[in-house]
Amino acid sequence: MSNPTLLILAGDGIGPEVMTEVRKVIDWFGAKRDLVFDVSEDLVGGVAYDAHGKPLSDETMAKAMAVDAVLLGAVGGPKYDELDFSVKPERGLLRLRKEMDLFSNLRPAQCFDALADFSSLKKEIVTGLDIMIVRELTSGVYFGEPRGIIDDNEGGRIGVNTQRYTTNEIRRVARSAFELAKKRGNKVCSMEKANVMESGILWREEVQWVHDVEYPEVELSHMYADNGAMQLVRMPKQFDVIVTDNLFGDILSDCAAMLTGSLGMLPSASLGAPMENGRPRAMYEPVHGSAPDITGKGLANPCASILSFAMALRYSFDQGDEATRLEAAVETVLADGVRTADLMQAGDGTPASTTEMGDAVLAALEASL
Repeated sequence: MSNPTLLILAGDGIGPEVMTEVRKVIDWFGAKRDLVFDVSEDLVGGVAYDAHGKPLSDETMAKAMAVDAVLLGAVGGPKYDELDFSVKPERGLLRLRKEMDLFSNLRPAQCFDALADFSSLKKEIVTGLDIMIVRELTSGVYFGEPRGIIDDNEGGRIGVNTQRYTTNEIRRVARSAFELAKKRGNKVCSMEKANVMESGILWREEVQWVHDVEYPEVELSHMYADNGAMQLVRMPKQFDVIVTDNLFGDILSDCAAMLTGSLGMLPSASLGAPMENGRPRAMYEPVHGSAPDITGKGLANPCASILSFAMALRYSFDQGDEATRLEAAVETVLADGVRTADLMQAGDGTPASTTEMGDAVLAALEASL
């Protein structure tokens, strides 16, 4: 059998720095766990624009469609702020999501015990936190038509974006959430704005249908998204799996991210329908951005990207035990007090560099054997 295939798109800013550490972890699994991947690399975002005049070339898009999983670093930066909207670095990321049809975005918000003091909330509220937010990723207001900025014929302008969902788009992401819940706490909370939006009414009705017909054994509740944001900072451990649309998922997942103490610790997975080999189309990426202010300084935290690879082991390659091994290695490093700058407070001493954090994770992996 051929080796599973990975495409690394490191992208812009700190993307190449953190993905270098991920590559070391991938190589470790090949050398020490007989889990060998065929890895290729290419460009996305601003660096792709510099090379090709577009944020994602057709050739790179074809590669992404051909591999078992894509690992992405980050896109964007101030250098590209003045580009036309159609060729901004972020359009490369959106094209990957759209053309790979990665409709289910999984964003775990887990608070490691060693980092509970770094949350903006009280320690007792976040200790043991383990939430999974499932965000619909390929429809909704970010993709709906019509869209644009038009003249109002009275000397002003009108900005238009369309919130649009279909039965199938809602049902398939709901199924993703229910399947995850069955492996976790068996509880799903669906969030929308059915009180003011017709798309929210449809969302609530279709999620309820999937539950009643296909997953009656899973506990389902509904909540307005604005109340959901409040509840996330009031009593976050009441949730297990949250399923929501593209816009609200974008907002709520960032809200949940800060409960954990640092964006540098948060991975994500974007999954689509199964390919011919049974694996889902998939892209894995850290939640953090390109962080141009620390690019090239060795300050970036690689843990979110490393944990994104752990999600790839679990969801793309059916290697749950090895994913747990890698996650435990990260937790061990944190418990041992190894910290990058984003995980330190004034007076804590000298932070670990990006490379030192990556090396510490590798050492913890070695110790797990």
